[in-house]
Amino acid sequence: MTVTDAPTTRTSPSRTASSSPASRRTRRPRRGLGARAVVYALLTGAVVVTLVPFVWMYLGSVKTQQELLRRPPTWWPETFTWENFTAWFGRLDIATYFVNSVVVALFTVLGTLLFCSMVGYALAKLEFAGKRIVFALVLVTLMVPGVVTFVPLFVVVSKLGLVSTYAALILPFLAGPLGVFLMRQFIQEIPDALLEAARIDGASEVRIFAGIIMPLCGPALATLAILTFLGSWNNFLWPLVVAQSEDMYTLPVALSLYSVGQNSTNYGVLLAGSVLVITPVLLLFVALQRYFTQGIAVTGIK
Repeated sequence: MTVTDAPTTRTSPSRTASSSPASRRTRRPRRGLGARAVVYALLTGAVVVTLVPFVWMYLGSVKTQQELLRRPPTWWPETFTWENFTAWFGRLDIATYFVNSVVVALFTVLGTLLFCSMVGYALAKLEFAGKRIVFALVLVTLMVPGVVTFVPLFVVVSKLGLVSTYAALILPFLAGPLGVFLMRQFIQEIPDALLEAARIDGASEVRIFAGIIMPLCGPALATLAILTFLGSWNNFLWPLVVAQSEDMYTLPVALSLYSVGQNSTNYGVLLAGSVLVITPVLLLFVALQRYFTQGIAVTGIK
């Protein structure tokens, strides 16, 4: 009686290698690398599309009017000219408009940071009657378009005799609902134990706010400062209506009024003025970009 061995199945080395976990691990990074390449390509395309208007603006600001009107258009200037900028610094009183824009934007930012932080601190850490109602009103105000309150606000400013003054350009934009909401969301994440320890040590609410809350709100304050500065610096319609004298014009108003002639638009002067208006905003954003990103991530603003 002979005993036969049971048949054994042998797998080929190629099949074993192809089904091994190591081979699957080597294939996954390749697929992940391809996905990342597609994402990077899409992001690069988006960046290029975003930067094209800025490049055209900066290059067009040193072109002549004839070259700007040429068809087909030219990207690189054939003849560099600074006449568009000298028109602003020579014939037009850009120093007055620039000072007006700086004063309005600076005081609007400082007032917004102070008052929005105070209201945000009260809504986040203090208990008082009607707290939820006040916060609900803030959320409702966020949904109201600014055009709805434009005429009533102008009537109030006119009745107070503030037309063509810095107060009319600054006061209506202090303690906006967006700033209150942003600061409230950020301050709410600060531990209550830290504030209770300060109260046990005898610190007043003013000292807690100035010595603890404000130093910890750096990212949120930077985010709010950028948003407020951008809105105030680029504000056009309200200064156009309120600033009824030339010495109170801001840069956007002067840009719209002096770049358009009776029969045609001077595109070179328009692009040069746009460069002067946009460059400070770009520099501010680059300087505070890290804090702006942190503030957006922490407060959850989309």
